[in-house]
Amino acid sequence: MNADGLKDLFEPFDDVVIKRMFGGHGIYSEGLCFALEVADEVYLKSDAEVEPVYKKAGSAPFVYTGHGRPVTMSFWKLMPDAYDDSEELKRLSYLAVAAARRAAEAKAAKPRVIPPKVKTVKKTVRARTQRT
Repeated sequence: MNADGLKDLFEPFDDVVIKRMFGGHGIYSEGLCFALEVADEVYLKSDAEVEPVYKKAGSAPFVYTGHGRPVTMSFWKLMPDAYDDSEELKRLSYLAVAAARRAAEAKAAKPRVIPPKVKTVKKTVRARTQRT
């Protein structure tokens, strides 16, 4: 799905911002990435609070292969009925934005650890002078 198609899909929810990423698109509302489009599939942001809603609706998480192993992301596939039901799309989008907001707040609250600078020791080579 191209950027215009994604804007049309989410139009009942919000005037979203679409950004290219990972060979697909990131879908933003309120400055938060709440959805992804990868290989013509749309995935909504998830966390422990909304994951049961997505599971109950029959959705599945976005999984890709990284370093030869499957990696599960915190984004779940948009349910097929939401493509045709604007009220369901809005409901799921609000849940996804709330999950994205909680993730952003948790990240901001986490203390940033800056590793200490390691002093490098320069080795100097002394030239030997010959005395004659």
